[in-house]
Amino acid sequence: MLLHALVHSADIQDRDGGVLVMATLFGLHPFLLKLYADGGYQGPIFQSAVRKILRQIDVEIVKRSDIAKGFAVLPKRWIVERTIAWFNRCRRLAKDWECLNRNALAFLCLASIRIMLRKLCQKRS
Repeated sequence: MLLHALVHSADIQDRDGGVLVMATLFGLHPFLLKLYADGGYQGPIFQSAVRKILRQIDVEIVKRSDIAKGFAVLPKRWIVERTIAWFNRCRRLAKDWECLNRNALAFLCLASIRIMLRKLCQKRS
């Protein structure tokens, strides 16, 4: 489930935006110990920025295998891809309709609440 989100302009690179998210996320949730990230976040700039924010965090980069041909399921990455697919089922989030960042963030939170409510209300047998 969504713990934290930050919507920023498109002129900020993912790696730099990731540092902004980490700076606010670990202030809210200091108990987190592991961070899974894709290959776009590898490199010394992101690693050192995360280390400055929280020293005990373990960053694991989930990379695509060089020997895999075609489609291959990557460990832990499917969780993120599945969540993005769930968010894209919400019509308002399927395209970039919002003019204001705060509106986009509000609809992202509403979609997350909707997903969480559906999971809580499922009948278990």
